[in-house]
Amino acid sequence: MVKTMIYAHRGASKLAPENTMPAFELACAAGAEGIETDVQLTKDQVPVLIHDENLRRTTNGTGFVQDYTYAQLRLLDAGSWFNPKFSDTYIVTLDEFLRWFKNHPMFLNVELKTNVIEYKNIEQIVYDCLKDHHVLDRTVISSFNPDSLTRMKKINPSVETAFLTSTNMRNLPQYAKSLGTDALHVKHRLLDKKLVKRCHKQKLDLRIYTVNRPAMMKKCFKLGVDAFFTDVPHQALEYRQLYKENRKG
Repeated sequence: MVKTMIYAHRGASKLAPENTMPAFELACAAGAEGIETDVQLTKDQVPVLIHDENLRRTTNGTGFVQDYTYAQLRLLDAGSWFNPKFSDTYIVTLDEFLRWFKNHPMFLNVELKTNVIEYKNIEQIVYDCLKDHHVLDRTVISSFNPDSLTRMKKINPSVETAFLTSTNMRNLPQYAKSLGTDALHVKHRLLDKKLVKRCHKQKLDLRIYTVNRPAMMKKCFKLGVDAFFTDVPHQALEYRQLYKENRKG
């Protein structure tokens, strides 16, 4: 039976503000095998971990990430929207996160947020940062933007990349393979037995997002997907153990 790995989606984002150090630390403490996070670029070309291009949902700021320097972004409150006890939480840089991450035995999924704004040189900047921290061998770089993935493979063909999609296009695994990617990351509603079979036939890893409901977790375990992304890694690990025990029983 394939062991389905569990990635914490933006960290343990049901327990702490997404894409912040408290969320990553809780994911690690829970025993998640991987962390998924999102990268945008600031005005001064600093890669920062935030999902939205706009600041309004997850900080007390307004406007776009790309219009601020990191020094300006660092002053924003990125936690109170979730819970007042996280009021001193701030937007973290990729570099700062990796200084913490490299000392923990986990895998990493960096999503390049280039499907709305095509940040210039983001691929090279992110690649250099990952290389400097010696974590490339346990990192997969994903994007909804195929051009981003192609650019990443040009920088280094051995970097693991994944095509990210919520669209049920025909021959999806073949399309992902044609981009030169190593994995396919799809929305949970696209998951079925046929997709798993076709991905594994193409030697593509299949990872599913975002899986928070027990029934969908069970489906992932049963069909043998390689991994899934969840906001509740602590619960997913418990359900995986239960599933394993029930199969034995």
